[in-house]
Amino acid sequence: MDDIFAIASIGMQQDLAKVDRVATNMANVSTPAYRREVLGAAPFVELARLSARSGQAGASSPAEASFDQASMRVLLDTRPGTLKVTGEPLDVALTSEGFFEIQTANGTAYTRQGNFTVDSRGRLVTAQGDPVMGRGGEIYLNTTTPVIDAQGNITEPAAPGQSSGAQHAPVAQLKVVTFDDEQSLARIGDGLYAAGSGLKVVADAAAIHQGALENSNVNAMREMMQLMQSTRHFESMQKVVQNYDGLLETAIHKLGDLS
Repeated sequence: MDDIFAIASIGMQQDLAKVDRVATNMANVSTPAYRREVLGAAPFVELARLSARSGQAGASSPAEASFDQASMRVLLDTRPGTLKVTGEPLDVALTSEGFFEIQTANGTAYTRQGNFTVDSRGRLVTAQGDPVMGRGGEIYLNTTTPVIDAQGNITEPAAPGQSSGAQHAPVAQLKVVTFDDEQSLARIGDGLYAAGSGLKVVADAAAIHQGALENSNVNAMREMMQLMQSTRHFESMQKVVQNYDGLLETAIHKLGDLS
């Protein structure tokens, strides 16, 4: 393929990928704690390796060899969202870095969505019914109105017959972990992430706000701007292809006239 066509094709494929990301973000503008996805170029070292492998495989041109799904990366916008006060005692929001640890049927996962409930067994669980992990394992509660402090310590109110001013030791502490490379996390649906290659560390300085949820960090206006930019760039690449094709056609006709 001619390099001009290959370069235009690369630009158009990247624009389509950006539009896909915009669609995903807009669909989750109201999802608690959702982190928007952005499309970014892979590190230069990875692109160089990719180009070398493609060249060895006999790609038709350097430009064509340079584009592959591996040449672009879907990155997470790790900026926190704003808080929405709900007043629900089992709603918690992280106002610091980190993720709540969740135990699913497929293994350990992580989330920033704090819309928890108590199941029929008394366990603190996510909206999907997966147990929320504390530092000592699963969290069992005798009430749906616990007190959760900024460090994630969960204290239950006084039982009937006890003094309301009695001091109670926390029954559990929410387990919050951080990763040295959040971009290595893999989104697995329902607001959950699977651990990637990043190092996991239990967060001792986590800041938790009870009675609130973190909003999505998607800005609808910004996404619409990205959509317009991608659409216009796609149209420009289309015109490049059409104009270049016209030049080739003219050149072929002139060569035919000279023969």
